[in-house]
Amino acid sequence: MPPPSTVALIDLDGTIVDSARGITSTLAAVLADLGAPVPPPARLLEFVGPPILDGLRDVVGVEGEAAQRVLAAYRSRYRADGAFDAEPYPGVREALTTIGRRVPLAVATSKPETIATRILEHFGLADLFVVIAGASDDESRSRKAEVIERALDLLRAAGVDTARPIMVGDRSHDVEGAAEHGIPTVVAGWGYGAPEEHAGAVAVAATPYDLPSLVLGDADWGRTAS
Repeated sequence: MPPPSTVALIDLDGTIVDSARGITSTLAAVLADLGAPVPPPARLLEFVGPPILDGLRDVVGVEGEAAQRVLAAYRSRYRADGAFDAEPYPGVREALTTIGRRVPLAVATSKPETIATRILEHFGLADLFVVIAGASDDESRSRKAEVIERALDLLRAAGVDTARPIMVGDRSHDVEGAAEHGIPTVVAGWGYGAPEEHAGAVAVAATPYDLPSLVLGDADWGRTAS
């Protein structure tokens, strides 16, 4: 049985909310407007979760000033039209409420903090979290490890015990970012990550209803890891 966690860090896109439609439609429209190549739908899904600049580089082949122009246009359009084109996954609210009764919760997302906060407030979920940590608006802080570091700093400032944190996320960058801090990750199996992205996680929660026992140390990670 794993030791009990003292705080849970929760990813946003693909873990708390299904936000693919708003992200991919906004990005496709911006790329088309700027004359950049628009990836097919399956590849646009790769933008859901990781930093946008990473996707522009790896999927579209756009970097530097051109990528910054796309990012600026995307942020403006997403804030106005796409941010709320999402919905919480069924069972997530109940799972987070259950976990939050025993350990503090924090959001750790590669989405800018300002937008993440608006989305969580819109869906009535913000009050579940002690802190909401995300990327900076200019994405100078966007790597998952950097976001996790910010979340831990904010939690310590709030007096939260961060001795044994645990991460919950759906993509490989969640697992890898947490690992940089020596933090175990439970994968949200309902999100956007392919099975190969689960490598390195201590467990995979098939549904939100499986999450509390894994996060709280009531289940054996070894029986559910993949």
